[in-house]
Amino acid sequence: MDNHAAMQLAIACARSVEGRTSPRPPVGAVVVQDGTVVGTGATSPPYGPHAEVHALNAAGSAAYGADLYVTLEPCCITVHTPPCTDAIIQAGIRRVFIAALDPNPRVYQQGVELLRQAGIEVFIEVEEVATDIIRPFATLIKKGRPYVTAKWAMTLDGKIATASGDARWISGERSRLWVHQLRDRVDAIMVGAHTALVDDPQLTVRLPVEEQGLVRQPRSGPIRVVVSTNGELPSSLRLLQPDLASGTWVLVGETCMLTQQQVLSSLGVTVIPVPLNEQGKVDIEVALSTLAQRGIMHLLIEGGAQLLGSAFRQQVIDHVAVFIAPKILGDAAAPSPLIGSSVTWMQDATRLHSIQSHLFDEDILLEGEFYH
Repeated sequence: MDNHAAMQLAIACARSVEGRTSPRPPVGAVVVQDGTVVGTGATSPPYGPHAEVHALNAAGSAAYGADLYVTLEPCCITVHTPPCTDAIIQAGIRRVFIAALDPNPRVYQQGVELLRQAGIEVFIEVEEVATDIIRPFATLIKKGRPYVTAKWAMTLDGKIATASGDARWISGERSRLWVHQLRDRVDAIMVGAHTALVDDPQLTVRLPVEEQGLVRQPRSGPIRVVVSTNGELPSSLRLLQPDLASGTWVLVGETCMLTQQQVLSSLGVTVIPVPLNEQGKVDIEVALSTLAQRGIMHLLIEGGAQLLGSAFRQQVIDHVAVFIAPKILGDAAAPSPLIGSSVTWMQDATRLHSIQSHLFDEDILLEGEFYH
């Protein structure tokens, strides 16, 4: 196995635990002895072993004199588990290949230096995919909030539903499958109260049986988050039923009546009071910080327009994934993806970067990053 193939296998290991490791980054590791894979590993959920330790344990004595391929710089600090640099040195690894440096200033390049001081050859060969995988972790470390992806589907004329509220379905079956694959990689999915009322979503991952467990390790998530300033949500919502309530969090304003909070709590959901902004709504920036403190590293916002508009105004959206379907409603009363944010001049419009486009049957998926 050559270097490229070994690192691609390590990346696949990291991908297998996306959305399952927060607040630690998803990392993959592969041990290769004389061209043969003798051990693989991926980061455990908090607070089990890191990827390198799993791979070294799998390799056993075969790790001595072998090469280690890891998607992220090995840690050199103790946070619930001992430093991976110690385990690598003790195992007798000869060379380490790293696809991304750790954004944590307590580790950045220090893990590399410790390995080199121990006589281990270290090669840093940055892989764009490896950098993408740890982007949520980097955002958590640097900004103290989750990495935020905004997703919606719209018609050619920019509508997300008819004037009556019907949105099933704007996009096609393959597009919706991609969305569930995205949901399977995030820690939490957020919607506003209006979306919860109108769409009555489940916010769960529903993948075909043949795809379940083939790429990523099983889990119970993602967490479902509803933003409701006054907490007035009908108990008939599917998110509030016993099978979903235990994994549902409701962010309410600090002014929400205690009796209403108790009603929600009695249904089994987690109620989290959050300060209000100047408009008397839940402050999105504070809400994101609160979610980060509870271990949410990658958040997917699926609507509605007011919530997305507020997030855009606060400049807390990092990544956008938009499906454009070949349909036209031609109705000014039909809702658009976001509201409440406007500019006077086109040159002042928020621009998307690192743009990618994909075709899913008749739908176009447009993805990109916002750099704040």
